[in-house]
Amino acid sequence: MSLLVLYLLLTKATLTSFSGATSIPVIQHDLVQTRHVLTDRQLNAAVAAGQTAPGPNGLYVVSVGYFIGGVAGGFAGLVAVMTPAFLIIPMLQYLGRRADRPVVRSAIHAVMFSAAGLLVSAMAPLAREALTGMATIGIAAGSFVFLVLTKRSTVWAIVGAAIIGLALHLH
Repeated sequence: MSLLVLYLLLTKATLTSFSGATSIPVIQHDLVQTRHVLTDRQLNAAVAAGQTAPGPNGLYVVSVGYFIGGVAGGFAGLVAVMTPAFLIIPMLQYLGRRADRPVVRSAIHAVMFSAAGLLVSAMAPLAREALTGMATIGIAAGSFVFLVLTKRSTVWAIVGAAIIGLALHLH
């Protein structure tokens, strides 16, 4: 795959998502299902790497680019992540002056709901790949319950899940 095509596909994914992880279904469709240049396992690894790195949620796109095109692909992913930032400034200026209008608020709510739906649809194939047994299902369910009931930082869920996973693996 050429770097230009990779950049354009990753830019399409980042432009059509309204938070980092909502680009996962677009990437999964374009690069895993359609073009077969990435596997679900690699996409899972990229998302995990992006979640552990500081910065925006969409940084996993850099890892996706790296998996496909090496260092040059990673750079294409980085530029694809930055492109929407340069385009959002004029849009925010336009919307900022109109944010009190009901039609603008309704459009923003609709975008948030569609982003939530995209997240759910993207996580299903990733969950099938990652949830391989009762231990991983238990860790995922326990992490979900912990986050919902305690309202603690996700860092604690990640650290706890890692400790439990290591303990189960060593046992």
